[in-house]
Amino acid sequence: MEGQDERTTGARAADEHHADIYGEDGAVLSSFLAQIGAAIADRDTLTLKRQVDDLHQSELGDLIEALHPEQRRALVELLGADFDFSALTEVDEAIRMDIVDNLPNAQIAQAVQALDSDDAVYILEDLEPEDQDEILSQLPFTERIRLRRSLDYPEETAGRRMQTEFVAVPPFWTVGQTIDYMREDKDLPDRFSQIFVIDPTFKLLGAIDLDQILRTKRAVKVEEVMHETRHAIPATMDQEEAAREFEQYDLLSAAVVDENERLVGVLTIDDVVDVIQQEAEEDLLRMGGVGDEELSDSILATSRSRVPWLLVNLLTAFLAASVIGLFDRTIEHIVALAVLMPIVAGMGGNAGSQTMTVTVRALATRDLDIYNAGRIIRREMGVGFINGIVFAILIGIVAAVWFHDPNLGGIIAAAMIINMFVAALAGILIPLLLDRFKVDPAVASAVFVTTVTDVVGFFAFLGLATWWFGVR
Repeated sequence: MEGQDERTTGARAADEHHADIYGEDGAVLSSFLAQIGAAIADRDTLTLKRQVDDLHQSELGDLIEALHPEQRRALVELLGADFDFSALTEVDEAIRMDIVDNLPNAQIAQAVQALDSDDAVYILEDLEPEDQDEILSQLPFTERIRLRRSLDYPEETAGRRMQTEFVAVPPFWTVGQTIDYMREDKDLPDRFSQIFVIDPTFKLLGAIDLDQILRTKRAVKVEEVMHETRHAIPATMDQEEAAREFEQYDLLSAAVVDENERLVGVLTIDDVVDVIQQEAEEDLLRMGGVGDEELSDSILATSRSRVPWLLVNLLTAFLAASVIGLFDRTIEHIVALAVLMPIVAGMGGNAGSQTMTVTVRALATRDLDIYNAGRIIRREMGVGFINGIVFAILIGIVAAVWFHDPNLGGIIAAAMIINMFVAALAGILIPLLLDRFKVDPAVASAVFVTTVTDVVGFFAFLGLATWWFGVR
């Protein structure tokens, strides 16, 4: 009971500490920021260390992001060797680079030695090659080789995200030897849930979960209780694919192997959660045409990242405008068309965006494939047709009453059905075609879908009006 009371007290203290940092909205409290800012301004190192000493790395990361740039640099400088570099894995890339670029390589080299290898790689991978080489040259040989091997793998692969610290034993060891090894070796990872079994060439043979170790008698050999590693992840596998393995098979950790099936690292659930969040954010930003933009980016960097897709949108806007230009005489005779035609295009664009969003997400999660694509396409066609009828009736009645012309109401109703149906088709077929030709549908789909719905919407509405009213 005493131990339980201590844990309860510790948890309560942690909750109170958390409450002291964050407000109800989840943001760092302005009062806490003011205290930190005052300590930095006074260069009061003792107060500053006392304020941040018990912060979790994610809390320290939130604090760093909330400070002004000059305060961030001063915070790291004042804390010196007491600064937890793992907090830099919790901040935007621009903030991390701003801090790291203002530190001597010798200090970075000393700091990364205290980090897990995956966190060290996360900090080193964005540095210039010459800075990487200088920092790595100051590390112990074994650690230098491990980090260099991870950095040699392509970006956004399991090899970049893996942790090179793991527990591995030969198959002829007994459970007792394995337990003694874990108790006595000081270089083991701080946290792990699996023990891997390897041969003399480091080829992966299997794994044992810690709970299995605890349930087995000491004299039993490892090879008798190990299980095959069914979900070993190639180091060159894309990190999103690796995350999908974790999601599908409910993994807590997984071995990472090279092309020769040799164990080179372990991927853990905490890194996979970061990958899932990162990939989701990337997809969302790409669908908005803003690339890998971050809130900490400068004005010029943000503007530069947005210009390309705005330029593409401008070109497609000219295409839609050229369609309108084909019916300029019709619009001159019936001015109400100029008022109503944005409604048709706008509704089609929104409907297409809904379908496109669902499709892009389904492609990313592999829920949509060649086997069910036909059924999903038919479903979206049905949805587009039904929604087209519903909104055709609504806008047809409104237009007829508004302009006192039932013919105009019928024309916009027909155009609405056509465009909503086409929007549904474009929303699913365009991402599928882009994916088929190895183009990221999250990046390019929005522009093409919007162009299709604008062009079809304007052409259907103005074309029907021209035909019905006989404008020449």
